[in-house]
Amino acid sequence: MTLEDLKLEYDRLQFQYGDPSLHSIYFGGCNHRPRILFVFMNPTGRNIASYKDWTGPHYPWIGTKNIWDLFYKVALMDKDIYDKIKSIKGKDWTVEFTEEVYRNVNKYGYFISNLGKCTQVDARPLPDSVYQEYLHFLYEEIKIVEPEVVVLFGNQVSSIVLQEKISVSTVRKKKFEREIDGKRFKFYSVFYPVGNGRFNIDKSIEDVKWILENETEGCDNGLSKKFQSID
Repeated sequence: MTLEDLKLEYDRLQFQYGDPSLHSIYFGGCNHRPRILFVFMNPTGRNIASYKDWTGPHYPWIGTKNIWDLFYKVALMDKDIYDKIKSIKGKDWTVEFTEEVYRNVNKYGYFISNLGKCTQVDARPLPDSVYQEYLHFLYEEIKIVEPEVVVLFGNQVSSIVLQEKISVSTVRKKKFEREIDGKRFKFYSVFYPVGNGRFNIDKSIEDVKWILENETEGCDNGLSKKFQSID
């Protein structure tokens, strides 16, 4: 199975679990041995790539602002890109700017995904049973991409992916290892940094910085393990 094959599966599941007026959102970034694979919950209609008339790639977080605070604060984004994200309205993201943002994501060696790719009109909670339908495909993503480490955001995503009850507050900076088709991968559970979890973003930033410093060596683009953090 390839990443392109997975997109077909995600489109199929959109019809079952997502809003029929919206397109599924896939993944994006450095897709060959990135430093970190970040796993969020599921996309919403705030991502303008979910609109049916969108002609560009279906990457996560297009047309949104808050999540990029995290990536910038952990030194995974250039300042000029971040400043432009913060200065323009979501509807003003173009296909060209989207590609520019994700070239920057690729430059810093990370990959952004969601456990569920079923786009909803809003941030309504999804039951575990829906996320379980996507779990096998996320494992395939991890196996294909081969990240140095996987960061799982929030209790629900962490519990489903790790297949055990997780409370992020009790496992900060704790490494979990899981085997996927004979290969072992490292996982960390981190507070969800946006939406209702926005008040925890400082803890998310602290933990992601720690993971970058202690668990990553840099990816094929030649980035060093050591980086200059942004206060």
